[in-house]
Amino acid sequence: MIELQSISRLYRSDEIETTALHGVSLSIRRGEFAAVMGPSGCGKSTLLNILGAVDRPTSGQYLFEGEDLAKRGEGALAQHRARHLGFIFQSFNLVDDLTIAENIELGLIYRKGRSGSRRTLVEAAMDRVGIGHRARHFPHQLSGGQQQRAAIARAIVGDPDLILADEPTGNLDTENGAQVMDILKGLNAAGATIVMVTHSPSHADQASRRIDMLDGRLVASVAQAL
Repeated sequence: MIELQSISRLYRSDEIETTALHGVSLSIRRGEFAAVMGPSGCGKSTLLNILGAVDRPTSGQYLFEGEDLAKRGEGALAQHRARHLGFIFQSFNLVDDLTIAENIELGLIYRKGRSGSRRTLVEAAMDRVGIGHRARHFPHQLSGGQQQRAAIARAIVGDPDLILADEPTGNLDTENGAQVMDILKGLNAAGATIVMVTHSPSHADQASRRIDMLDGRLVASVAQAL
């Protein structure tokens, strides 16, 4: 599904040049669950931003289903994100003055279709993560675990090809973190491709592959028996 070829990412200011990624080459197969680990500042978030087409590499190629995304304009990249990607964030990123159902429907904002069909998709996504009974509530009325389940529903409502999760359990206690991991594993078992950034070795061990990064470089990529 994904092929990164010698990806580098440099950030320049007037006085400083910082290299966030150094020649990273990586393949992600369809149906894989990959966990990316490494210390803070090692390039994990930059890698996820490039995979999510919200940042462009300074050099190298990013092939998605054989197409080089570097050749696409910003409008085409926005359409690519809407059609193919689902994002899960550590801080949930729910809109406070929208209900949970309305927040989840945001995942369909660029999807054409009648409002009735959107409602059906939203209800199905809520049911998959066990949040349907909170549809009319607002984010502040939910626990952290419930908010993250709503955020997962928003990520999957459009049936994306790739789910990108940035520290999805980072703001949760042990019990809720385990529940979120169970949801992610269930989505993967149903066919979803997932790339997850995490600082938790125990959560990384539940993925089918662990990818270790250090100083902007990929230092290990190991398949894991589950």
